[in-house]
Amino acid sequence: MAAAAPGARKVPRELAEHGDVRVDGYYWLRDDSRSDPDVLAHIRAENDYTAALMSDVKQLEDEIFSEIRGRIKEDDTDAPLRRGQYYYYERTLTGKEYVQHCRRLVPTDGPTTVDDVMPSGPNAPDEHILLDENVKAGGHDYYSIGAFKVSPSSKLVAYAEDTKGDEIYTVYVIDAESGKYVEQQLEGITSDIEWAGDDYLVYITIDRIHRPDKVWLHKLGSDQSDDICLYHEKDDMFSLALQASESNQYLFVGSESKNTSFIFYLDISKRRNKELAILTPCVYGIDTTASHSGNNFYIKRRSKEFYNSELVACPLNNIAEVTVLLPHRESVKIQDFQLFENHIAVYERENGLPKVTVYGLQANGESVGELQGGRVIDFFDPAYAVEPEESQFHSSIIRFHYSSLETPPSVFDYDMDSGVCVLKKINTVLGGFDASNYVSERKWAAASDGTQIPISILYRKDLVKLDGSDPMLLYGFGSYEVCVDPSFSGSIFSLADRGFVYAIAHVRGGGEMGRKWYEDGKLLKKKNTFTDFIACTEHLIQSKYSSKEKICINGKSAGGLLIGAVLNMRPDLFKAAVVGVPFVDVLTTMLDPTIPLTTAEWEEWGDPRKEEYYFYMKSYSPVDNVKAQEYPHILVTAGLNDPCVMYSEPAKFVAKLRELKTGDNLVLFKCELGAGHNSKSGRFEKLREDAFAYAFILKALGMTHKA
Repeated sequence: MAAAAPGARKVPRELAEHGDVRVDGYYWLRDDSRSDPDVLAHIRAENDYTAALMSDVKQLEDEIFSEIRGRIKEDDTDAPLRRGQYYYYERTLTGKEYVQHCRRLVPTDGPTTVDDVMPSGPNAPDEHILLDENVKAGGHDYYSIGAFKVSPSSKLVAYAEDTKGDEIYTVYVIDAESGKYVEQQLEGITSDIEWAGDDYLVYITIDRIHRPDKVWLHKLGSDQSDDICLYHEKDDMFSLALQASESNQYLFVGSESKNTSFIFYLDISKRRNKELAILTPCVYGIDTTASHSGNNFYIKRRSKEFYNSELVACPLNNIAEVTVLLPHRESVKIQDFQLFENHIAVYERENGLPKVTVYGLQANGESVGELQGGRVIDFFDPAYAVEPEESQFHSSIIRFHYSSLETPPSVFDYDMDSGVCVLKKINTVLGGFDASNYVSERKWAAASDGTQIPISILYRKDLVKLDGSDPMLLYGFGSYEVCVDPSFSGSIFSLADRGFVYAIAHVRGGGEMGRKWYEDGKLLKKKNTFTDFIACTEHLIQSKYSSKEKICINGKSAGGLLIGAVLNMRPDLFKAAVVGVPFVDVLTTMLDPTIPLTTAEWEEWGDPRKEEYYFYMKSYSPVDNVKAQEYPHILVTAGLNDPCVMYSEPAKFVAKLRELKTGDNLVLFKCELGAGHNSKSGRFEKLREDAFAYAFILKALGMTHKA
C-alpha cells in the first residue's frame, strides 16, 4: 500500500494588517531555534513519505547520479594563477568531496607570458598543499570555505569556515608552510575578510537578523574582544560588504541597500589610524562601487538618471574632482570593471548578452583623461556566460571564465595590448560527451505588454523532434537584478540525452537586459516576473518545443517564488515542478522584521506595513493563493539551517497544497536536516540533489527508461 501523506495539524492563528485578517493554520511550523520536537517530527515524516513515494525510481536516481558523476574528471587542477613568487591553484582528487588549496614556486628561469603553459598536475616540483578541505571536513555533515586569503608576504593564510550551512563563519589563520594555527579563531564572521598588511585583518560581523552590520580591524595576536569597530551600520535597510582594490593598496567598505550604496575606504598603509574615510556619500538612489589604480579612484555610479551606470574617476587627493570616463548609455549596462596598472576591463551587457571591453589607462593612471582604445573581446556562442577571474594587477593579461550551455567551463587569458587570447584551461567532460551533438539557441517571447523576453535553449539535435512531443525543463529566477546567463551544467545532459529540451526564461526582475529590466520586475511590478514566465512557456508550446503535457519547471529561492506563483496562476501549463528552497510565504515573512533579510528586502518586494504593498503582495504570495484546483506534480525542497529562506515557508506551502489541491498528483517535501540555503556542501552530494529532482521529473512524465 502507498504511504499516507503526512498531515500537518492545523492550529489557526489570525494575522491582521490594514483591516485584513488572514488565518494561518500552519504558523506553528516556524521555530527559530529549529529544535521543536513536533516540528522536527513533522519534517522527518515528510522526508520518510518522500523516500517511500520515490522508492520505485531509486534505481533510476542512482543511474542518473552515476551518469552525472561520470562526466566529471574527478582528479583535476585549476588553471594556476600567479601571485608574487607563487602559482596558486585548487585541486580535486578522485573520490573526494572537497578541494585542496595548493601553491608552488614560480620557476626562476624566465618571465611568464600569455603563451606559457601554466604548471599543473599532482606532485609538481615545489608543490605545497596549504589546506586540504577533505581533512578539515572530517566529522562534519556540512563543510564550506567561504574565503581563502593569503597574506601580502605569502607567509600566512586566513580562511573562513562554515560547518552548519547557516553562513556564519569562523576565521582561522595558519602558517602557510607548516599549516599550524598562529592565533585564536575569530567567531561569528561573514565570509568577507581581507588582509590589511601582514599583521591586520579586516572582517564583518552580523546582527541578530543576520544582517552584516559591523566592520572590524583585528591585529594578529590580540584577542577578538579587543578588535576595533571601524563602522557600525545602524540602518537596518543597509548591509555592509568588503572588497580589496586590485592594487592591494586600499580596502573598500560598502554600505548598501537594494537602491542605494555608499563607500568608505581604508588606506592599508595607514590602517593604524583605525579610521575609515568617506569616498562616496550616502545619497538615496545613488549606487556606487569603487577601486583604485595609480593616483586615482575609479567609481561605477548608478542613479535614476544614469540607470545603466557610468564610469568616473577622481584623484586620490581630491575626490570631489570627478571625470566621466564612460558615460551612461541607454542600451549598454556597465555591470562591473576590473583595474590594472595600465588598463581597465569593463564588463557590460548589451541586448541581454555580456560583453568585455578593454581600455588603456592614460599615463599609468597618474592623471585622469580619456580611456585609450576600446577593444571588445569576441565570443562565439549565440548565448553564453562570462565572469571575471582574479588577474595580476601589474600585468597586461586579463583572465576570465567562459562557458555556454554546450561549451564546458573554460579559463582564458587575454592580452589587452596585443588582443591575443589563449585558452588556459577547459574542463574535461567525460562520459562520451560531445558538444557537437547539441544545439543551443536564443529565442524571444512576447510578454503580455509586448516586451520581448529572451529565452536560452539547449537540446540534443539527434533526439529532439521539435514537433511538440518533446519533454522540457524550463528554469527561471527573475529577482535581485541577478543575471542568469546560460552557463554550462554537466548535470542537465542526463535530461538532454533522454530527449529533453532545456530552456532558461530570462524574465524581468533579473538584470539580463539592463537596470530597467530589473525595475520592471520588482515592487509593484513584480507580477511581470510571473507573467513573463507564463508568456515564455506559451511561446515554447506554440513554437513546438514542447507541450503542456510535457513541460516541467524549476526555480530556487526567489526563483521558487516565481515557480510557486505561476503554479497558482496557470497550473494547467505544466506537468511537474521542482521548487527549491522557495520564498513562498511572502506576506508573513516581510511583515516580520525580526527574521533574516526582511528589512533589507523591503526595497525589493515592498514593505507590506504600507497598505498598497500589502494587498499587492497578498495577490501573488504563493502560500496565500493556494486554492482548490488541480496542480501538477510538485517537489519542494528546503534546508533546516537555511538563513535566507526559513524551512517553515516551503513546509507551510506543502501543507497548504495538500489541504486544498484537487486530483491525485504528487506533492513531495524533502528537507535537508544538516544543510542550509545551498543544500549539501560536497561536490558529489550536490549531484545527488540533481539526480533526485530529475528522477522525480521522469517519474511524473512516465519516462523511467532511458531512450
